[in-house]
Amino acid sequence: MTSNPSDLPTELADLLGRSRARLGPFNTVHYFSEVASTNDLAAALPEGTVVLADRQTAGRGRRGHTWFSPPGSGLYASVVLAPGRSSDPRRATSLLTLAAGVALAEGVDAASGLCVDLKWPNDLYVSRRKLAGILAETSEERVVLGFGINTSVASYPPDLHDRVTSIESELGRSVDRYPVFVETLAALSRRYRDLLLGRFDAILDAWRRRAPAAVGARVARSVDGNLVTGETAGVDDQGALLVRMGDRLERIVSGELQWL
Repeated sequence: MTSNPSDLPTELADLLGRSRARLGPFNTVHYFSEVASTNDLAAALPEGTVVLADRQTAGRGRRGHTWFSPPGSGLYASVVLAPGRSSDPRRATSLLTLAAGVALAEGVDAASGLCVDLKWPNDLYVSRRKLAGILAETSEERVVLGFGINTSVASYPPDLHDRVTSIESELGRSVDRYPVFVETLAALSRRYRDLLLGRFDAILDAWRRRAPAAVGARVARSVDGNLVTGETAGVDDQGALLVRMGDRLERIVSGELQWL
């Protein structure tokens, strides 16, 4: 069940107003105290619209995974994009989640000083614990880009306790969610502009700098029911992960991948 949209919290409204020039197309923010999924709400909205919720009851990640979204402990948002307007729509779409990962990392860094690593294709990590995730879903000619960032310490379910972290946990101090949100939107605006203008090398270079596990990490994937291991060898110009498996260099564009 989705609640009615609420007035923006005063602090957030003030921050958005002062940052308007840096937010590019992301100046329309619909705020909800509780929703099932921000991606579901954003699917019918125009390009540039942002949906932000204090809590999700049915947040989801890639491949049917759920996203734990307790109230007051994170940022749960979706933005509506149109990568088809790029000078190279196919490549812009293929690099969208990498661009978003760079933007989220830049936003977290700018707002809190915490430096995070990117892990292909769409996750932010500190050490071996997940800080944020991204889910891109196509709706007609638009892409709804959902993201969740763990900002505060929360009582995670037992199966997540040792696998996730938050900005506050890593810094050892409290963090205001709203500056993180605004800096993330500002960084998304910059990287979305890179996509639309065809500045793909800038996105790839930034992603590679923040993704140490993209080269030399041990990974495994299921091939015909068998688990095959390999070693990462970077990403190509389309954003696919390259994995060396024996004497073959495999190009991974989708599917589950285990990081060993």
